[in-house]
Amino acid sequence: MNICIIFWSVILIATVIAETVTFQLVSIWFAVGALVALITASIGFSLLSQTIIFTAVSIILLCATRPIVRKLQVKNVLPTNIDSEVGKIAVVIQDISNAENTGRVKIGGVNWRARAEDNQIFKTGETVLVKKISGTTAYVTKAEYA
Repeated sequence: MNICIIFWSVILIATVIAETVTFQLVSIWFAVGALVALITASIGFSLLSQTIIFTAVSIILLCATRPIVRKLQVKNVLPTNIDSEVGKIAVVIQDISNAENTGRVKIGGVNWRARAEDNQIFKTGETVLVKKISGTTAYVTKAEYA
């Protein structure tokens, strides 16, 4: 058996194993490049041709598909307890005024810095709806009751 066939087979197997272990699409392009180089080795191309083909196929696939793959990959989003506060009713415990940079609300017994999403002013004791939380600030709007 030709030493080049063995070499490209080992590279192919190693890159496929690396890909299956990582699940991150880090070596799939090199696996395809090794497969093409293995085919060219079995046809009888020179080692230099095989290496050039392996490199070219790997780089072309990497450049052509990596941006697409990055867009399609699901980002690991870890939901936190903060996400559960959105949509809740809060009680204003300090007047909320974006212009004066003041405001605090109590959401489920916890005090939060607060800002009005629509620049309204809310007085202490009013109830508001939590629209989003960014960092340590709750963004609120007027609570609508049906």
